[in-house]
Formats: sequence, C-alpha cells, structure tokens
Amino acid sequence: MRLRGLAALTIGFAILAPAARAAEPLQWQKWSPDVFKQAQAEKRLVILDLEAVWCHWCHVMEKTTYSDPKVTGLLASNFVTVRVDQDANPDLSNRYGDWGWPATIIFAADGTELIKRRGYIEPENMTALLEAVIADPTPGPSVGEDIDVKPAASPLLTKAQRDDLIQRHQEAYDEKNGGWGDNLKFIDADGMDVLLAAAEKGDADAVKKARQTFDAALHLIDPVWGGIYQYSDAVDWSSPHYEKIMSYQTSGLRQFAAAYGIWKDPSYLKAANDIRRYLTTKLQSPDGAFYTSQDADVDEAMHGNAFYALSAADRAKLGREPRIDQNVYARENGWAISGLAALYAATGDAKALQAAERAATKIIELRQIDGGGFKHGDEDRNGPYLGDTLAMGQATLDLYAVTGARKWYDVASQAGDFIASHFKDEAGGFKTAVDGEAALGVFLKVSKPLDEQIQATRFANKLNRYTGVALYCELAEHGARYLAAPAILDMPRDLPGVLLADSEISRDPAHITIVGHKDDATAQALHAAARAYPALYKRIDWWDTREGPLKNPDVTYPELDTAAAFVCTNKICSLPSFSTDEFAATMARLLASGSRREVQQKP
Repeated sequence: MRLRGLAALTIGFAILAPAARAAEPLQWQKWSPDVFKQAQAEKRLVILDLEAVWCHWCHVMEKTTYSDPKVTGLLASNFVTVRVDQDANPDLSNRYGDWGWPATIIFAADGTELIKRRGYIEPENMTALLEAVIADPTPGPSVGEDIDVKPAASPLLTKAQRDDLIQRHQEAYDEKNGGWGDNLKFIDADGMDVLLAAAEKGDADAVKKARQTFDAALHLIDPVWGGIYQYSDAVDWSSPHYEKIMSYQTSGLRQFAAAYGIWKDPSYLKAANDIRRYLTTKLQSPDGAFYTSQDADVDEAMHGNAFYALSAADRAKLGREPRIDQNVYARENGWAISGLAALYAATGDAKALQAAERAATKIIELRQIDGGGFKHGDEDRNGPYLGDTLAMGQATLDLYAVTGARKWYDVASQAGDFIASHFKDEAGGFKTAVDGEAALGVFLKVSKPLDEQIQATRFANKLNRYTGVALYCELAEHGARYLAAPAILDMPRDLPGVLLADSEISRDPAHITIVGHKDDATAQALHAAARAYPALYKRIDWWDTREGPLKNPDVTYPELDTAAAFVCTNKICSLPSFSTDEFAATMARLLASGSRREVQQKP
C-alpha cells in the first residue's frame, strides 16, 4: 500500500465509516490466533495497539485518537481491534519493539503486515492512515523486507569486521553531549560496557567518554525518590521522560556501580544508591519480588513534568502518584537481581545482596518451571519466553559470583540447559518463544531481536567458562555465528553488543579463585576484593574445602593453612595472594596482557 495523496483516497470513504457506528465504543480484544479467524470470517483487517502501562503517549493516544469519532467509526466498521500490554507479551514486544511505544500494526486477515507505525498518531493522521489501508490493503513501505540471516561459518569476527564495528561505535558517540545518537539520550548499556571494558585497562579516550556520559546521565536521576528516568528528549540530557522502567533502573544501577568501582567517584555511588533506594521502596513487593515499572503521569490532570518537579513533602501532600505496574515478571526480576548483585560487588552493601537474594528466592518459587526454565508472569499466553530464563540464568550466575553459594550455580546451569533444549534455533540464533502461536503470515517467521541474541550468546559463553560444559560452548558459538552473519554486520547501525560478545567468546575471563573457609576473615576479605576488582569480564569461584570439590575444578589448587586467592588468565596462573594488596597487584599485572583468538577470512 502506498499513500499517494489524500485527495485521491477520500472518494467513497463515507460508506466505509457509517456515522451510526462513530459513537460506538471500541471493543478491544486480547491477542490470540482467533483474531485472524474472526477477521477472515468477517472480511476485516486487524489492528494491533501495542501499549505500555507506563507510556505517556499511549495514554494521550487513548484519550485523543481512539476517542475520535472518525477513527472509531473506521475501526468499528472495518477492523478487528486488538490491544496488548507489551510488558506482559514479550513475543509481541520483541517483534515490534523497534516500533513503539505505542506501536500500531495493521494486518491483513491472513497475518500479512500492512503497516507498522511508531509512536503517537494524531487523530487526523490516523484517519488518513486507516482510509488508505482500507482502500489499498497491500503492504506499505513501513513494512520493509525481511532480513535473511545466514549464520557465518566462524563464531569469531575477522579483524576487519571488528575494526569496522569499532569505528562505527566511535563515530556514533556524541563528543559534545556524551552518549550515543543525536536525538534521545540515555545510558546505552552495551555501548557503556564497551567503554568500561576499555577504561578498566586505562584507555584515556574511553575514560573521558564514559565519565562524560555518566556525568550527563546524573540529570536523569530523580532527586526525591531516586530511580532513573527513561531518557531525555533533549541532547543535553535536560528534558527527561519521566517513566521509570525496570530495564533502565537495573542497567543504570549496574553501570553506576561499575563506574564507582573504577573511579571511586562519590557522585556515581550516590546515583547507584538512589536507584537502589527507588527499587526497594517503590518497586519491591512485600514478599521481596519486584514490580515492573512506574508511569510517567499521575493522571490526565497532572503529567510527569509537573509531578516530578515537586518536593517530597508536596508529592506526599498531593495524595496520589503515578501508577505502578504491580505485575511480577521473571525477566524484570532477573535484571533487578543482577543490578543489585553488581552494587554489592562494588560496595559490599549487604542490604543490596539481601534484596537480590530475597527476590531470587521468590522468583524461583513463583516462576521456575520443569526443566529449569522460567515462565514470565502468572499467565503466559505464548510462553515460556527466552528472556525470562535468560535473565534469571544470568542473575543466579551473578549471585554465585558474589556469594560463592552453589545453589545459585545450579539454578544458572539448569537455565542454560533449558535455553539449549527449548530456544536454540537450528537455523541460527535463538527463538523468543518456544512455539509460534499464530502460525500464519508474518508469524511464520521466528522473531529474533538482536538484544536477546547478544545476551543469550554472552550468557552461554559465561556459563561455559564457569562450568566447563561443552554444551554451553557450542551454544555460545551457535549464537556468535548468528551475530557474525553478514546480514547482521551490514545493518546501518552501531553494534556494541556484537563487539562485546565477540570479545568475550574469543578469550578467557580473568578467573579468580578464593581458597579458604567461608567463615574465615581473610578469605572473606579476599573474596570482597575479587568481587570489587573492576574487570567487566571475570569469573569468581570460592572453594571452601568443607563443601567438597569445586563444580568445575579446571585448575588444581593446593589446600593451604591460610586463605589465599589465585588468578588465572591467558593460560597463566599466579602464585597465591594472601592479602588484598597482593591480590590487587597480581590482578593488575595479569590483566595487562590480554590475548584473543583470531580468525582470518579466506581469500
């Protein structure tokens, strides 16, 4: 379908939207395969309104566009109308995450995509859009062509491919304002991890850029309740959008904690603690699990820019506040647990660890399923989904690293097994959901959002490093070959996550092992130093001989009379360190010499 000019499209529209239907309220349905059966039976199109509980422009669109008589008349006469909360439906949010929120998708009755629109659509524009697709129900330019991803032969990037991605990433950086992009400003998690990894090794340019971005992002911290706003729509970081979404809370918490670990800047510690304070006072349920998000606005009369400008006393005096989505999802809790574990690692804050372990215990109770995977929420329409098992697998591996408690190691391993058996796609990469619910039209093609492909690859690699299990090595390389596919690398965008996955899969992490009883003060101090040492890519084990052998004893450590730390990297292991000062010196010396596997393209 092409929009060839509204004048040519208005002829005959009156019969498509009878005035008698205009006043009828829209009958929004839930998503299911039945919507296409209904559309076929009634000879209608399908419109999907993907919204979010926290989304300001979703609320505006509901109030204006979806209450406009012309719009409602066209929809009531010609469409099966479907509305979905994207947080509750990861398969749909992953498929259309680049298009919202709100996201508006129009389908033919056979499941063919006709139109994809991102963001708020004014009533006049929506009217024209609906009239156009009714007049010409064929795919428009917004749909685009499917990308055919054929996995690369090697899981490793060539030097030329890696250099190209590095150059792209550097060129995407905003030298004036910090961060990436020339529109919305937020801490891009993968981009910042690339900078942090370089900053750990003393790269002066990376240090400058990372600190510039962290300093600018302080403008997004709520000074009253804590927590970090979603993004700024001004490039100087001065115009926040006030939604507080779990993914931003947890990536901000993790990375401000990491920044404090490197530079000991008190402003970064305060930011991390402010985010933690918000999580544990506003988003934590009474049983310890975490809710999903908080809206930007209080209601139609008070938007976020007015509410969040209020002092603590004035917010309390108002007697109402932006709505909190009290759904408890495994994915969002996994993110929160990882963020809190990172704060504990950097600071030793026992309250952060307590909150993380309490949430993990509750989510395992509520959401773990047979085989070691995790379901999303109370009701999974098309689950289980990759994101939940992936986030909880990474979270419990993080907990093992910061505590040495083997129960977390076991949960992480079970999650890895579940991903391998349920989400690995033999055609390449990983599937979002176990089975396609609506096996027609666009839904015949498996959805593979790039962020999940990157995280699944990195998790499988990290799990292999901890366990030594070949299955996870194979899984990581399977994901890496998907990421190295020409169709992925040729995307006209910055791909820092691909750089991270390639860097990690091509070399061993710094492996730190504490040998000593867990109630021994020296062993505890050494483990605290290992947790806090600023290395983004590291593995930590704690061998208390009373617990039996390590799960993956890939190095034979001596049983000593005094607790000690050993560091292994690049196939070299250190002599034992018996104090935190010795340990720091050993880490600095061994990490200074990095090595990686290389692959050369065949001529």
